[in-house]
Amino acid sequence: MTNAATVRKTRHRSTESVSAAIGAHADGLSSQLHAMAEALFPPVSQKTLRRFTSGEAAKLLTVSDSTLRKMTLAGEGPIPETTATGRRLYTLAQINEIRQHLASGVRGRAAHEILPRREGEDHLQVISVANFKGGSAKTTTTAHLAQYLALHGYRVLAIDLDPQASMSALFGVTPEADVKANQTLYAVVRYDDQRRPMADVIRPTYFTGLDLVPGNLELMEFEHATPMALRSGTQDIFYTRIATAIDEVSDNYDVVVIDCPPHMGFLTLSGLCASTALIVTVHPQMLDVSSMSQFLLMTNDLLSVVDEAGGGLQYDFIRYLVTRYEPQDGPQTKVVALLRSLFGDYVMTNPMVKSAAISDAGLTKQTLYEIGRENMTRSTYDRALDALDAVNREIAGLINAAWSR
Repeated sequence: MTNAATVRKTRHRSTESVSAAIGAHADGLSSQLHAMAEALFPPVSQKTLRRFTSGEAAKLLTVSDSTLRKMTLAGEGPIPETTATGRRLYTLAQINEIRQHLASGVRGRAAHEILPRREGEDHLQVISVANFKGGSAKTTTTAHLAQYLALHGYRVLAIDLDPQASMSALFGVTPEADVKANQTLYAVVRYDDQRRPMADVIRPTYFTGLDLVPGNLELMEFEHATPMALRSGTQDIFYTRIATAIDEVSDNYDVVVIDCPPHMGFLTLSGLCASTALIVTVHPQMLDVSSMSQFLLMTNDLLSVVDEAGGGLQYDFIRYLVTRYEPQDGPQTKVVALLRSLFGDYVMTNPMVKSAAISDAGLTKQTLYEIGRENMTRSTYDRALDALDAVNREIAGLINAAWSR
């Protein structure tokens, strides 16, 4: 046997061995993650949202705690759960019921401040959160934004466009076990006769008013199928497919939030073309900023092609959100200053600071909004929540400005 033949045979054995090892690792890790989910969220491996104290409920409703108490005594609105120590606890559904009751008694701007639903000529807000590089807190930003809006009375649809499906996992959906074939957005945008209506792949979450289109590796099929469709001369243009899917259910929502993949492929481009706004997350390190530069150059090139094809985009707003920011870090402060000098008001006023509270919540696949103040050091929790609320409040302000409020 020649040396070349020996090398080929050795390589073949090695390839089979690596494939078997990776397959075994994938199966083992998937099983372990599923077992952890069952342990964390018994008995049916589904997450539930905690109840909110009367103080938290009052803050969400922008009323005083005493007003809530008076409403309960007067029999107005739902009756909260009362603990043995006399604390009143509300579900999010009950908070929304009170919100409806309060909004019914006022009109105009005051009603919108209580119940910020779109109406009349208000167009659906579709916000894509994107970045070319992993580790920029893109998924964390998307999930917290979706939950913040739901907590404040918006009807929200979250779409996981990332094949890694981290946002789905954060919402308690295990991509490998809970999302079957043809149950992601790919089912709605595919090119063959197995295409499904958008309503078929939407599932409710444990947040009242927040629905989810989950993701998994099946989404990669769109990246493979689209070039073949382009070669075949299909008239169904790929970059309009997500927009068309969202249009099918647009009457049911005020805001759609899309977690884009960390690369510029057909999925991301189609998501950007469906959007009315874009948030680019930026970790203030020079390597990340350099990566963002490449992302912007490529995005500009691709969207220019879309413009030339007659699919011109008009965004209500584009913003750069500084994430995982450490104010005491000198180099990071310089990077932020550079971004503000280059982009001005396009950089969001409020950065998302790096926080152990968000990391700790993520260990149990939870967000800061659901884990509760009693589960960690209160000062750490409060600092992180204040920063998070400031970011999301700023985005909510941009949404309402787009609706001329």
